[in-house]
Amino acid sequence: MKKLTVISGKGGTGKTTITSNLAALADNIVLADCDVDAPNMHILIKPEVKKDEIFKGGKLAIKDESKCIDCGICEEVCKFGAITKDFEVEALKCEGCGVCVAMCPEDALYLEEAVTGNLYYSESRFGPVVHARLKAGAENSGKLVSEVRERADKIAKEEERDLVLIDGSPGIGCPVIASLNGVDASLIVTEPTQSGISDLKRVVGVVKHFNIKAMLVINKYDLNLNKSKEIEDFCQKEDIKIMGKVPFSSIMVDALRETELVVEYKPDSELSQAINKIWENVKEFI
Repeated sequence: MKKLTVISGKGGTGKTTITSNLAALADNIVLADCDVDAPNMHILIKPEVKKDEIFKGGKLAIKDESKCIDCGICEEVCKFGAITKDFEVEALKCEGCGVCVAMCPEDALYLEEAVTGNLYYSESRFGPVVHARLKAGAENSGKLVSEVRERADKIAKEEERDLVLIDGSPGIGCPVIASLNGVDASLIVTEPTQSGISDLKRVVGVVKHFNIKAMLVINKYDLNLNKSKEIEDFCQKEDIKIMGKVPFSSIMVDALRETELVVEYKPDSELSQAINKIWENVKEFI
């Protein structure tokens, strides 16, 4: 069983679009949507949810009114401003660190597990899908990503799947690191813009730090050929294999408007052929 995470240094590069189209070309896979802060793979994959679980990934300070003497110590020691002037706990500000609980002289505060999101088990025409949604304002998205990864890996082993295809979060933070943990390779999707190149260099730094094999796709490469050449030069310097370049096309816009996968919407188009070539190169690489 192989594990491949598709990532990008920034949002809007086409990471999820590329991942979803690769899913249509792959065989015997499990899909994991690890962009739990803003999941959208389901829009294109259209999975049917079979099971929904509540996820508790953090803790929240709870006040016992019967014990509180309004001494104000909790407000003084809270570094997150989560205790109001009336000594109530503001849930959205509480980090669950437990300092207020430890310092309360009357044991009027205690920590309780907080619901931070939902975890979904779904079925699609491409295979099982594990995905999740973080509750608005909740922290610890890295924990939820790790849970998605763990569940997807378990399904892949039980059903003897060949590949776990992971749609990672954009950026370089904790959710990205969690989505990269233990994978065989990463596929970085970038675009030929100054911000795209800047964020590409940051995410390559993360991938190399964890000694993960890196591949790259340049999406909409023909919008700025000079920047695309700059990306190619950077990849050559960093020994990163370029799996292919996807042209800008109104066909992609039309497919996304219809919430369809372009490799199915216009399979004979230059765009679809480019994505097919990328998948062939990725399979050979991993």
